[in-house]
Amino acid sequence: MKTQQPRAVLAFGPASLVGRIFSHEAAGRLAAALDVDVDQVLTEVASGPARRLLASAEVLIAGWGAPEIPVELAPRLRAVLYAGGVARTCLTDPGAHAARGVVASNARAANAVPVAEYTLATILLANKGARAAEREFRAHRRLPDREREPTRLGNYRRTVGIVGASQVGRRVIELLRPFDLDVVVHSPELTPQSAAALGVRCATLDEVAAQSDVLSLHQPLLPETVGQIDARVLALLPDGATLINTARGAVVDEPALLAELRTGRIDAVLDVTAPEPPVPDSELWDLPNVVLTPHIAGSAGGELHRLGDLVAAEAERFAQGLPFAHPEDLTDGGAPAAAAPATEGPGHA
Repeated sequence: MKTQQPRAVLAFGPASLVGRIFSHEAAGRLAAALDVDVDQVLTEVASGPARRLLASAEVLIAGWGAPEIPVELAPRLRAVLYAGGVARTCLTDPGAHAARGVVASNARAANAVPVAEYTLATILLANKGARAAEREFRAHRRLPDREREPTRLGNYRRTVGIVGASQVGRRVIELLRPFDLDVVVHSPELTPQSAAALGVRCATLDEVAAQSDVLSLHQPLLPETVGQIDARVLALLPDGATLINTARGAVVDEPALLAELRTGRIDAVLDVTAPEPPVPDSELWDLPNVVLTPHIAGSAGGELHRLGDLVAAEAERFAQGLPFAHPEDLTDGGAPAAAAPATEGPGHA
């Protein structure tokens, strides 16, 4: 006799996100593991039908734009499966839910994959001076003079600095292993021993900045990291260095960055800014040594299915009585011990 499946409800905003995140196969896996109608998606919790669905729900499958769920509207809730970075963002009082035994899982690990891939590609192109070479090629329409080529060019024995050993930061480190690059990391929780296990050196932020041909940012946005990359840190970067930011715009002191960029001494690749997008008259739009991308490093297009696959796998584990592979502590800022909290959105997690 088949055991009764846990009753589940989906919550997203807009509802069309469900079709973008869950492939036909992943939706089928959800329906096989849980008692859920994947065509019925909550976008609000004020109406009678929404409240009736929540009253019987044991599992909440949620994602970007989901309405916050109050404890009193979901008395039978046992688990939250979140197709994004921080599950607690869809709960009005995560601690109260946790006190009632609610467990949670998020898809941050899946979203870290494309961010790390974007970062790897950007690092390799930055060390090759690809952007500057493209500008020169268009302007002069001739091949460069190899005799006058800078010696600090290419990806052999260059130094890459990583700020933040977050899930993305650690995945970037993994992707860099096949290359002849020296990787040095600054992260508060990193010790010389844990750095050695990752195959990198750890150092202070100043030491990392001073050594880096490319400095890549992967720290969480916390009170202590707002403006962390300030004028002092930027001044330590070697001439010709590139700053890459796929973390959060606010970890960089933008006026200080603009002051350095105006000199032409360093380059920047910014997938995130504060605000997003930059204000219309920001110099970031026009400086030739700045690459601006519109928060594209995180999951996009078909990559969203990776999030859906992870959530479907967690649904199967829950239905089988197994612990989540990607748990989130609802009482501790929404992040697993090895990961860093992030603000929500379809870009980075």
